[in-house]
Amino acid sequence: MGYTEHKEASEGRIVACAVVTVSDTRTEATDKSGAYLRETLEANGHKVVHYEILKDEPDQIRDCLDRLLGHDEPHAVIFTGGTGIAKRDTTFDIVSAALDKALPGFGEIFRYLSYEEIGAGAIMSRATAGVAKDTIVFSIPGSRNAVGLAMEKLILPELAHLVWEIAR
Repeated sequence: MGYTEHKEASEGRIVACAVVTVSDTRTEATDKSGAYLRETLEANGHKVVHYEILKDEPDQIRDCLDRLLGHDEPHAVIFTGGTGIAKRDTTFDIVSAALDKALPGFGEIFRYLSYEEIGAGAIMSRATAGVAKDTIVFSIPGSRNAVGLAMEKLILPELAHLVWEIAR
C-alpha cells in the first residue's frame, strides 16, 4: 500500500485529543488558541478528551506529558505555547526529550509556511512533532495565527492518518 491507500484507510477515524496550553498569563477565558484548537478538532469530527492550561514550568509540562502518554486515549496531544527562544519557553525541550520518533518535517514545513506569512521571524519557532509512547505529540507556538496555520495546513490534513500509522 502506498501513501494514498494508507490515507484513504485512515479517513473517518475519530481521534481522541488532548489540548494543553502553556502560558504564564492565559486563563480559560483568555485562551483563544486553546479554544480554537478544541472547537476546530470537534468541528472536524474529533473529540477533545483533555484540556489544561499550565505555567511555562518544565516540571509541570513534563508531568502533564507523562500523565497523558501510554494510555488508550488520547491518541494525540497538542501543546500550544512555549516554543520560542525566551528563557521561559521550555515546551520544545520537554516534548523533544520525550519523543521516541521525531517528525522533523513538521517543524520544517511549519517554519516554511510561517516564513511566507511573517518573514524571517519564523526562524525563532521551535515547533515540533513526533511519536511518544504510541501517541502523536505536536508542540506549536501559542499565537492564534500560528495555531491556525498549524491546524489548517498540517495537523488536520494528516491527524487521522498519523494515528492510523502509529497503530498499525
